Amino acid sequence: MTILSAAVLLFLVMDPFGNIPLFLVYLRGLPPRRQRVVVCREMLIALAVLVAFLFGGRLLLDVLHVTESSLGIAGGIILFMIAVNMVFSGTEEMFKGQHEGEPFLVPLAIPLVAGPSSMATVMLLMARQPELWVDWLAALVGAWVVSGAILLLSPFFSRVFGKRGLTALERLMGLLLTTVAVEMFVSGVRRAFSL
Repeated sequence: MTILSAAVLLFLVMDPFGNIPLFLVYLRGLPPRRQRVVVCREMLIALAVLVAFLFGGRLLLDVLHVTESSLGIAGGIILFMIAVNMVFSGTEEMFKGQHEGEPFLVPLAIPLVAGPSSMATVMLLMARQPELWVDWLAALVGAWVVSGAILLLSPFFSRVFGKRGLTALERLMGLLLTTVAVEMFVSGVRRAFSL
């Protein structure tokens, strides 16, 4: 996997277009300037969590005795479930409920940006080729910057695309993500059974 393909994969997993409606809902009671501050703060928290999983993931896998093939299979299943949900119901349905006050850490940073699939993805990248850690870090930061820019401009994208347009974009990203999830799962099965 190249830096570009890893960055695209992480961008799809972070799903910024699918997260726009949720960010707007959770931030609607705040003034525009404060909204930008909260988005930046939550994105920085998400980046810190993903970097921690990128570099500490291997240790975590060793402590839990999880093999790379098991991580690939589990990551593929989680990714597939999230992708199917994106295609058929959207991320907005996953996080319905009351949201009063300013969000902190949950749900914007975790699990919307740094969710189980993005954590599993960075751990898998590092587990497969730890010597390319600079590439994986660059891919992560690149995907994070683009996702952060999209989320900072969420009111603009919401006006331009409208609810239907954002739903269509999210479903398209979900379809792309299903193919990545299946590939991750098949790759994990191949490694597990040495095929």
